[in-house]
Amino acid sequence: MAQTQTAPDVQNTPAPYPNAASTETEPIEEPKKRNPLVFIILALVLLVGGYYGFTRYQFAKAHESTDDAQVEGDVYPVLPRVGGPVLDVKVDDNIPVKKGQVLVTIDPADYQQRVNAAEAALFAAQAQVTAARAGVATAQANVRTAQTGIGVSQANQERLQKDLKRSTFLRQQDIIPQSEYDAVQANLKSTAAQRATATDQVNVARQQVAAAEQQIAVAQAVVKQRQADLDNAKLQLSYTTIAAPQDGIISKKNVQPGQVVGPGQQLFGIVGSARTWVVANFKETQLEDMKVGQPVKLEVDAYPNEEFNGHIESLSAATGARFALLPPDNASGNFVKVTQRIPVRIALDKVDPQHPLRAGMSVNAVVQVK
Repeated sequence: MAQTQTAPDVQNTPAPYPNAASTETEPIEEPKKRNPLVFIILALVLLVGGYYGFTRYQFAKAHESTDDAQVEGDVYPVLPRVGGPVLDVKVDDNIPVKKGQVLVTIDPADYQQRVNAAEAALFAAQAQVTAARAGVATAQANVRTAQTGIGVSQANQERLQKDLKRSTFLRQQDIIPQSEYDAVQANLKSTAAQRATATDQVNVARQQVAAAEQQIAVAQAVVKQRQADLDNAKLQLSYTTIAAPQDGIISKKNVQPGQVVGPGQQLFGIVGSARTWVVANFKETQLEDMKVGQPVKLEVDAYPNEEFNGHIESLSAATGARFALLPPDNASGNFVKVTQRIPVRIALDKVDPQHPLRAGMSVNAVVQVK
């Protein structure tokens, strides 16, 4: 029996390379071309960044800047010179005042009493001067009286000398008795003694005049002392009225009516509104080319959209650390080098009333050094 062979099933036989036909029929994709706009934008960014960096570099070479700066102004402390209870306070915080305006009144009763006592002491001293002058007049009258006594004694002495001469002649002729002659001699000696006594009295009276004149000088010195005491008492009385030393605005009020204050106690401050300036603390490494008069641009934090112009007015002669409460002493302990800062005072070229600067405001200062 012959066997019949069956042909293989072509449809069921898998192809040896299933993807061969597909690769031959599908086209090959070409690489996508990049958009040239990307390169243009990148180049522009690099150019702009390079230009910005170059300009900043050039700007940094010609300028020095710091944000360690603040606005400064005159602040006048109001301090009483005398103590006592406060009667009246005529101002309040943030109130503008004028120079000489009365701010505080202290009870003047005690100081008025001292003025009255000083006036009474002055009157007493002036009375002592009057009494001393009267004493001089009395002493001068005693001098004149003593001088008159000398004149009388001189006249008596001259008369008795003539009598003695005649008595001597008569006694030699034995015309008068010896007792009468002796009486004339005794009277002459008595008159001479009276003249010496009168001369001594004149000297004593002149000394009294000199002493009385010294009493006048002493009394006048006492009058000057009492006058000084009176002036001082009046001055202390005037201190009971406290007035504004300058124009400005009241700040930090620290006093109330009825409060007892003492000399030197700060009652409040007056911030002067007439003039402000800027103090910028630059590093010592920034001062090589910095000089007085160089222009400065000021950026105040309170006015971010405004720019103020100024110039360097002066540079401090010492670093800020030298004025600290405890200045550093590099000779003691370990040394660590720290870059110091120098205060630089900057004056404003003009005042902008629309943008007032107040003491303590933060500032960024840029100085053109080249």
